[in-house]
Parts: sequence; structure tokens; C-alpha cells
Amino acid sequence: MNAPANLGQLRDYRSDFPGLVTGEGAPWHYLDTAATSQKPQAVIDAMARALGEDYATVHRGIYARSANMTLGYENARRTIANFIGGQEDELVFTRGATEAINLVANTWGAANIGAGDRILLSQLEHHSNIVPWQMLAQRTGAHIDVCPLTDDHQIDLDAAEAMLTERHKLVAFGHVSNVLGSVLDAKRAADMAHKVGAALLLDGCQSAPHMPVDVASLTCDFYVFSAHKLYGPTGIGALWARKTILDALPPWEGGGAMIDRVTFDKTTYAPAPQRFEAGTPAITEAITFAAAADYVSKVGLEQIHATESALVERLRGELSAMNDVTVFGPADSAGIVSFAIDGIHPHDLGTILDEANVAIRAGHHCAQPLMDYLGVPATARASFALYSDDQDIDALLEGIARTRRLFG
Repeated sequence: MNAPANLGQLRDYRSDFPGLVTGEGAPWHYLDTAATSQKPQAVIDAMARALGEDYATVHRGIYARSANMTLGYENARRTIANFIGGQEDELVFTRGATEAINLVANTWGAANIGAGDRILLSQLEHHSNIVPWQMLAQRTGAHIDVCPLTDDHQIDLDAAEAMLTERHKLVAFGHVSNVLGSVLDAKRAADMAHKVGAALLLDGCQSAPHMPVDVASLTCDFYVFSAHKLYGPTGIGALWARKTILDALPPWEGGGAMIDRVTFDKTTYAPAPQRFEAGTPAITEAITFAAAADYVSKVGLEQIHATESALVERLRGELSAMNDVTVFGPADSAGIVSFAIDGIHPHDLGTILDEANVAIRAGHHCAQPLMDYLGVPATARASFALYSDDQDIDALLEGIARTRRLFG
């Protein structure tokens, strides 16, 4: 067995997460953070306060608690925008990254992509960064091109550069693959897209929780991510877009809060970003989203990335030493290790591991085109977080050994 990973200066954060123990008080080895993260007590407490003594509606009430809640909601917008290096008037709260991508497709895409235009995706995209563009292409007559991967399963930017033409209006890539952990050279992707007049959208669901992100330095045009992968609540995410782009976009959904003035003859709309937040917003979720971002910022994304990278290095080394195991993705994957064991379906592995209080993800991970590309129906995936440690890897390896014995 390889030596334990060097986890740098991170303290043991497991005690901050009440979900990391079973009902019997035993450790729960949670290795499915790429699907959704566990929540620290600070985030749970923030949600309880927002739902309890602080709760009121926003943007409408003239009483003090409503005014305070409005300040909290807009402060949350500022916090989340700053977390990725943006400005508060560039950030729209959505129900998640999926809705954020659909918002772009149905506003910017509808206005800028037409018959004969092209959209460039990659082979490793999550379904949420494929299906909205397919739907747009079907409506408009646009075409979708798919960039292949390199031998070590990264988006092949040399191939992408050769594929791009002036007919391409959009490049939509995952910043970090949810299956392979491969990290995109986002700045180069942006430069390539802009060279032919295309915009770049980055799916940041697996990058924002695991490494520092600065949208200004990346020079992307759109960046989307979800709170629940960032130790925050479900049901909320964010779309960041350049202010010049947001200001030019029409609203997507109609209702309260996104209007300036309504008459039966004509309606005028609020400025961005409020124009894209119809109805009563996810008030408590936004405030808790900000609490999660504050928690991560205090821990430090550089240290989180270093810790997770060390764990990835150890687990990849352990698995690669097994002659019946295939490990997918690059050696420097960001917090994710996907693998397959000869003769053992990932679902069987996941079921047996669960008996030992080890939780992994088994399946196609909402990336069926990637599974086809890899030539497997599914993979087993272990994904790390700031609360992960060597004991999680030890438990996983013991469970794999038991599974191999059971399957002969």
C-alpha cells in the first residue's frame, strides 16, 4: 500500500459536518461529493436562522425585518459574485447550473444562434451542457460539433482549435469533468473562441468548490455553478455573465419582481440581474449559499485543492497497481477518480461498499456520451472534498478487496 497522502496544512474538518456519521455513530466514508456535498454546521445554522428569527420576504416589505432580509439577499449576491471574481450586477440566482445553462440557451442563444450556425461541445460534457443546446439547435437549425479528448481524457484543445470556424457562435465546455476530473485550460479555450467571434460558457459545477476561480482572468463569457456542490443547499445556483451581455438580454420568465411597470398595453422590465429572477426568489437558499461560500473561503481553496490532489494521487496509485482495474482520466484530476474493475459491475461494487459505510457513485454520471466514448456502460467514481482523508481511502480499498473476493 502506498504511503498516506500529505494533506498539507488543512485541519480535520470532519467534525464540522454532522452528516459524516451513521445513525449508530460510526464514521460514514462519503466519497460522492461530485454529486452533492455534505453540509457544515455553519451552513445548517445559517439556514435555520434564515428560516426562523430572520425570515421575511424581500424587495417588497416596508417593515424592518423585510428590509433586513432584502439586504441579506443582495449581500448574498455580492458574496457569490466575489467568490468567483465577478461583480454583483453580473450574477443571476437560478435554481441550479442546469437552469443557468437553459437560461443562456433561451435568451442569448435564441438571439444569437440561427440556422447554419454552429455550437462546439466536448465529448465529456454533462447532459445539462448537451441537451439545452440540442433543443436550441433543433429549434433554430444550428449544428453541434463535438470536440474529442486527448489520450489522457482531457478536452483536446488542439482539435478544438482546428474545428472552430466563424460559423461557431458558442463554445460550451466543462471547466472540470464530473467523471474524469480533467481540468480545462479555460483561458486558452476563451482565446480560441473569441478569435472566431464565439462566446465561451464554462460549466463550473466541479471547479468552483475545488479550486480558486476568477472569471475575469479566465475571460469566459458565461460561468455557471450550483450551491449544493459547494457545501450549500439544493435548489439554487448562479449564472455569471458579462454585464454587457446581461444588459442586452431579454427576460426569460415573466412574473413579479422582474418588472419595472406593468399595464395591459405594455410591460417594461427591471434591469439585470433582477430581470431574470421572476417571482419570489429562493431567499433562504441564497443566504445559505453565501454562508457556504464564506465557509469555503475561510478554509482556503488553494489548500482544499492541494488536499484533494494528494488524495487523488494516492488513490490512483493504489488502483493502478491492481491489474484488473482501469483508471480513467488524467493523473492530475481535480478531486475525482473514476475506475472500472474487470468482471464487477460498478453497481455491485457500490452496493457492497455501502455495507461497509462507504458511499461512492456508480453509473453513467449523467454523461452517457462519455461512457460510449470510453467503451464502458458505467464507472465507479470516488470524489473528494475538504472533509475527505486517508481513512476514506483505506475504507474504500478494503471494500474493493472484499468485493473482489466475493466475485472470485
